[in-house]
Amino acid sequence: MSDVAIRVENISKLYRIGLREKKHDSFVGAIVDFVKRPVRNLKRLQKLSTFREVDADSDDVIWALRNVSFEVKRGEVVGIIGRNGSGKSTLLKIISRITEPSEGRGETIGRIGSLLEVGTGFHPELTGRENIYLNGVILGMRKAEVDKKFDEIVAFSEIDKFIDTPVKRYSSGMKVRLAFAVAAHLEPEILLVDEVLAVGDAAFQKKCLGKMQDVASEGRTALFVSHNMVAVQSLCGRVIWLDDGRVVEEGGPDPVVSKYLQASFKTLTERLWDDVTIAPGNDRVRMHLARIRPEKGSPSDRISIRTPLVMEFEYWNLEPDAHLNLSVCLYNETGVMVFNTASIHEPIWQGRPFPAGLFRSQCRIPGDLLNDGMHRVQLLVVKDQGVVVFRDHSVLAFDVADDAQMRGEWHGKWRGAVRPNLKWETEYLKRRSEDIKGE
Repeated sequence: MSDVAIRVENISKLYRIGLREKKHDSFVGAIVDFVKRPVRNLKRLQKLSTFREVDADSDDVIWALRNVSFEVKRGEVVGIIGRNGSGKSTLLKIISRITEPSEGRGETIGRIGSLLEVGTGFHPELTGRENIYLNGVILGMRKAEVDKKFDEIVAFSEIDKFIDTPVKRYSSGMKVRLAFAVAAHLEPEILLVDEVLAVGDAAFQKKCLGKMQDVASEGRTALFVSHNMVAVQSLCGRVIWLDDGRVVEEGGPDPVVSKYLQASFKTLTERLWDDVTIAPGNDRVRMHLARIRPEKGSPSDRISIRTPLVMEFEYWNLEPDAHLNLSVCLYNETGVMVFNTASIHEPIWQGRPFPAGLFRSQCRIPGDLLNDGMHRVQLLVVKDQGVVVFRDHSVLAFDVADDAQMRGEWHGKWRGAVRPNLKWETEYLKRRSEDIKGE
């Protein structure tokens, strides 16, 4: 028996782009268009008959996938990452046989459970209960097998009060709860999960990720599409990065995710807005400068894990006598918050009313604290220590380089959001022979 669960061989998917009809601004133009329309529609039908021979570089076609090949072994959990429109969802639809490829072939060996879109596989007129049994039948399960799992599915989905309500009356969150519960608990041999968990709330997302970990530990095969890089790195043993329908990189989760995020991030270490009237902000506060630099350098200098940093923010206070403070959230390349700091203990202006005018606030980050990789700075200007009057989610972005001297004999990726250079001590307490004699 083959140990391959999913085999994808040179799959390509071509879509024709619909062109918007030209609108006519005269009655005569509309009449001429009406007369010509049958001939134009006939030409379109002729083009459809030769769809596979269409020019691949034509403006009215797009390749959603192009020559994608890979294999997934039984019991393997593989993540699919990439920006929006890179072909991730199209790939899963082809693997689950919802759509056919334009070229190539895909093969799956085993029973498939798919969670690709909210409500996929549900009949809107049937109740939640009826849809659970319907999905079980589609997966080839007997009623007795579904009966054993039914209570567990309902409990996991947390919609027991609405289980006998038609699915068409469910919210998107209720649909995804039931859909994930069905897909995960009816024990398919291959589980395909697209980025639908974002519909649920934080508690349900956490529960779903825990169930995904159970699926992985049970030795079932899974393809997991997500923009949550932390989840991808924790759940998947291998990651495939798609871009513009092609495989860019394939390998271990940490190196592939790191390369993907570095390609997605653009370094932005200094921003200046000279004109206060068009600078980011509002009628209370507007930005003038945002900058991060080495403590003894400029924003263009290299930053390593050992580099002490200074964050500087200059801003116009436009509301006399306002009580302001700045709050900074630093995120790493996986979206994890590294730390949050605020100017609430600033010794000069904290607690005092700010006159209208230009202010500068600085924050120092010691060396030997941050791990290597891309980092994003979120800035909040807070009034009265509780009211956010301005927010910029990505005011700055910078890369922290590794330091060869810090690695010693270790050449892998150091894990964690921070990487402090902590002091260690080792003592020689007693010779082993003396220890043995004393026993």
